[in-house]
Amino acid sequence: MGRRQEVCGAITGGILVIGARYGSGGDGNRTATETTYARTNTLMDRFAEQHGSVICRQLLQGCNLTIADGQRHFMENDYMNRICVPCVRSVATILEDLIRQG
Repeated sequence: MGRRQEVCGAITGGILVIGARYGSGGDGNRTATETTYARTNTLMDRFAEQHGSVICRQLLQGCNLTIADGQRHFMENDYMNRICVPCVRSVATILEDLIRQG
């Protein structure tokens, strides 16, 4: 997100889906909050098991998107299709499983 290369944007999107689906417990409902936290942790853990990390710069094998050379390397090596798209697919699959579980 914003070339900061912190938590993968696919993961962040998945966390937004979990929050929208299960809520934050803002009304004092700790059960909803704990469910959201548990599902968020499951998403992150399963993603990391599959990809080795949830951190963008690690997923991109150190490719530095904050500089022109890094951006060029990203494009020339088709990281979008080789790395990012599979990450988005993984998040979607994990979310589908989490939502199916209830």
